[in-house]
Amino acid sequence: MRIIGKDGTCRAIFLDFDSSVDGTDRVDADVYLVTAWLHDMGARWIADYSPNGGRHIYVPLEERVPFHEARELVEALGSRHRSLDRSPHQNLHHGCMRTPGSVHKRGGHQMLDMSLTMAYDIARRPNSKAVWNRLVADLAPEIAAARAFRLEQEYEPSIDTAFDDEATAPVRGMSRTTLSIATDGLFDTNRYDSPSAARQAVLVAAAAAGLSLLDVERRMKQGIWPGLAQFFARYPSRHRFKALERDWRKAKAFLAAYPAGKNNGRISPTSQPNTQPAGVTASLTRGSDSEHRFIRTWRNALALAEVRYRDRRDGMAKRMLLRALGVAAHMTGSRYVEFGTRSLAIASGIDHTTVAAHLKELRTESEPLVTLIESGRGTHGDLYTLVVPEALQADASDISWRKGKLHALRPVFRELGIPAALLYEALEHSPTPLSTTELLHATGIGRTAVSMALEVLAAWNLVSRSSNKSWSVVTGTSLALLAEYFGVPEAVERQVARYRAERAVWRAWLAGHTADLQQQLLSPGDDYPWHLFEPVTEDWTLAAYAFR
Repeated sequence: MRIIGKDGTCRAIFLDFDSSVDGTDRVDADVYLVTAWLHDMGARWIADYSPNGGRHIYVPLEERVPFHEARELVEALGSRHRSLDRSPHQNLHHGCMRTPGSVHKRGGHQMLDMSLTMAYDIARRPNSKAVWNRLVADLAPEIAAARAFRLEQEYEPSIDTAFDDEATAPVRGMSRTTLSIATDGLFDTNRYDSPSAARQAVLVAAAAAGLSLLDVERRMKQGIWPGLAQFFARYPSRHRFKALERDWRKAKAFLAAYPAGKNNGRISPTSQPNTQPAGVTASLTRGSDSEHRFIRTWRNALALAEVRYRDRRDGMAKRMLLRALGVAAHMTGSRYVEFGTRSLAIASGIDHTTVAAHLKELRTESEPLVTLIESGRGTHGDLYTLVVPEALQADASDISWRKGKLHALRPVFRELGIPAALLYEALEHSPTPLSTTELLHATGIGRTAVSMALEVLAAWNLVSRSSNKSWSVVTGTSLALLAEYFGVPEAVERQVARYRAERAVWRAWLAGHTADLQQQLLSPGDDYPWHLFEPVTEDWTLAAYAFR
């Protein structure tokens, strides 16, 4: 079972004592000390044991606690007891526990170390908030030391990084293939003949992307790259980071021997040369500038017209879809948008069938912001144009253009939800902190949804509340790093792969029913998986992935 829920909080602390570290005697001694400590703190717990001698302690909680607080407590307790495995509470995406009664991988079952009646009573009457506060207060020095492994305080690495002090290239991002290996630990055996080769490929990619050895070590310790960390599990714990340092030296030496040049492999052989005269190209560039000015004015109209969607059940989805259309227009430099519902679904985080229904409603409104020019034909999607309604033209032209980028759904909010995305956007663009009442007015979201979304954002340290009860964005929290925690790149890859298969079926059907299909189909190279080799940059967006 997963330890951390979708809301980034947990309802119980899971302590896993591993007998493979120093044997069962060490496990029994640590469990005795931990349970005695829990008893002194007034806590109640459930205990079970594994066929291989490992032991589990579950501490149910009356109130859910954020992921980072639970992680700090387990890391602090692990510094006292060597056999305590801290990794289950260090990873949001993969942190799991084997509950009593579960089949063990080495045979037998996980068995309760107490009566079922007692375990049920403890689960029914979990530990109060006061008990949790006592546990945290007693572990305060160890928690302060655990925080040193992250960015809140000065970080002291476990390895010598002096040789890695030379200037590196700006961080450009790693390919999705190597990033998937680092997060999931799964690799193509046809491409890498051993786990060591896959591990080295990740390190070479990290070094080429401009990351430092310290960055890689942090990601392994924080549970962001559990796939890479498990490749080093073959070494004893005291030798793992020495092995990482050795492999990092090899990766740097490899890059020094083969410096990066022009990567012709990323240039599609099917790309058509520019056949436009110089004058035509220049006029198109000037037109693009005027188009961007129109799109920014349309953004003002969108901000004014959003009030019409505030009291509607599907209003937030429509607002996000309109943002996706605006982002597509910005990226193509034209008010005319021709992307299928599946591309818009990736950018907006909405199912493609729902996108089609919303587009039909948006274009039939009395004062529409988008208009259908031509229905989809063959492999081409519907052609839409952005429109500034006549009733809003004067006001939209008088308002100053909004600073910053227009965002569709940013990757991290695929997990946190559209209400959280709209609240974060409102706080991000506000020059001063906003109260809950001001956020209700600024976003038009219901009070219950606002309260829940603010709790989720605060749990992930994306927003903070000041002493005067106003909310503001925590600028030090990386949205891209949090998206990696949630496994969003992998989820997007699966969605794109499914859409690619559906498009292939559609083209196969067209091949037997359309005479002029050859004039409509894209070039043969478009079916090649270029996305596997495109880098995931620090500021990657779903829109860039959908409309590239």
